[in-house]
Amino acid sequence: MQLVQRYLVVMLATASLLAYVAALQTGAPVDLVVSIASALTLAVAWLLERRLPWRADWQRSRGDVATDLASAGVIVGLADPLLKALAPMAVVALHAGMGAWAPTLDLPLWIQIPALLLLVEFGKYWAHRLHHALPPLWWLHAMHHSSERLYVLNGLRFHPLNHALNFAMAVLPAMALGFSPTAILGYLAITQPIVLLQHANIDLRHGWLNRIISTPEAHRWHHATRPQDANRNFGNALLLWDHVFGTFRPAEGFGRATRVGLFEASSTGYPAAAGYLAQLASMLRPPCCRA
Repeated sequence: MQLVQRYLVVMLATASLLAYVAALQTGAPVDLVVSIASALTLAVAWLLERRLPWRADWQRSRGDVATDLASAGVIVGLADPLLKALAPMAVVALHAGMGAWAPTLDLPLWIQIPALLLLVEFGKYWAHRLHHALPPLWWLHAMHHSSERLYVLNGLRFHPLNHALNFAMAVLPAMALGFSPTAILGYLAITQPIVLLQHANIDLRHGWLNRIISTPEAHRWHHATRPQDANRNFGNALLLWDHVFGTFRPAEGFGRATRVGLFEASSTGYPAAAGYLAQLASMLRPPCCRA
C-alpha cells in the first residue's frame, strides 16, 4: 500500500501510456483504449477512496453527487463528442482559408507527444488562469469550485462552456498546427489519468513528484476558499507552467481542516447549493462572481 501511496499517479499514467502503445502495435482502436484506461482510473480512485481516504468527512455526500453525475454525463456524453466532431471541420475550414500558408507537421510520434505536453498544457494553464481572473469566466468556472469537499467525481464538474473554452485554447490550436489525432490521443493517454485523480480523496504521499505533476496533494490548494491560497497550481496535468509564471505552491501545509469551496466574495452570489441545472443557468443572471 505504501507503493500505491507514493506512486499511484505515475503508475496509472504509465499503465495508460503502455495500453496506448499496445493499441498502436496491435491495431486496436486507440481512442477506445484511452477511454477504457480513463474509466479504470476512475474505478481505482473510487475503490481507494473507501480503502485509504485522506479525509473521512469527505466520504459523506453533501447533496453534491447528483450535480457531479449530471455534469459528468453532459461533459462525457454531449460536450466532448460535440467538440471532437466540430473541431476537425473548423480546422479544415481554417486551413482552406490559409491556402499555401496552412501549417503541415510531419514529425514522428515520439517528438509530437512531448511537444503536445508543452503546448496543450500551456493552453490549458492560461485558459484556467483566465477563468480565475475574468469575472464572466469565473462565473462559469465557479461550478467547478462550488463543491465543499474533494472526491473523485469533482474532476468532471465543469460548466460545458468552461470545458469548450479550455478545448478551444488548448487542443484546437494543436490540431490547427497539424499535430496528428494519434499524437493527441497519446497526450491524453498520459494526462487523463492524472487529471481524473486530481480531486480524489485518497491519502497519497507523492513527495517530490508533487512539484512536477498536478497530484491530488498539489491540487488541493487550488480549491481552498482563500484567493491567495487558491490562485495557484493552475496546471492541468503538469505544474511546469506554474513554475514558469510564478503561480506554483508546494503541496505542504494543506491541512485536513483547511476549507475548500468558493471564495467568500463568490459564495454570496453563486447558487452553490442548487442543482446542476440551476448552476448551469446562473450564467444568465448577473452580477458575475468575482474571483
